[in-house]
Amino acid sequence: MNCNIQLIIENTKVRLVPLVEEDFEDLYEAAADPLIWEQHPNKDRWKRDVFKTFFEGALKSKGAYKIIDKTTNKVIGSTRFYDYNEQDQSMLIGYTFYAKKYWGTGTNLEVKKIMLDYIFQFVSVVYFHIGAENRRSQLAIIKLGTTKIAEQVVTYFGEQPKLNYVYRLNKQEWF
Repeated sequence: MNCNIQLIIENTKVRLVPLVEEDFEDLYEAAADPLIWEQHPNKDRWKRDVFKTFFEGALKSKGAYKIIDKTTNKVIGSTRFYDYNEQDQSMLIGYTFYAKKYWGTGTNLEVKKIMLDYIFQFVSVVYFHIGAENRRSQLAIIKLGTTKIAEQVVTYFGEQPKLNYVYRLNKQEWF
């Protein structure tokens, strides 16, 4: 794959900037609300020590981003590209969360749109892992035109395996 998944991508509302170690405090400030994690596979990520493990996994993925609201220049969440598969020309997008203030504002659609527009220059299909209990994210991902294709146990970095639903979006469906 000749694509760079560690570059700044943006539109008029949000900027996605590759995550670096110095981003921990700003990202933790956005993540420290227990309500953010109540439907996620690991419901304790709002705790500093648990979030630290999540953050370490994000850095090691080499595809994680902090999401910045361009109107306030504040970090409002995170997302990432991961698990490129050369054989089927696919990539996963996930590990996404937003500060509660940004729920229902269209921010997720903005973020996913710039990510998908970018990555579909290089792959034919994108998959999403969504926690089996995360109805909020399941509904949001379906709005993008994805199809649920499987259920899979996923082991998150430093965490216990959890059941996830796998959603697929083909390049042709997106464009």
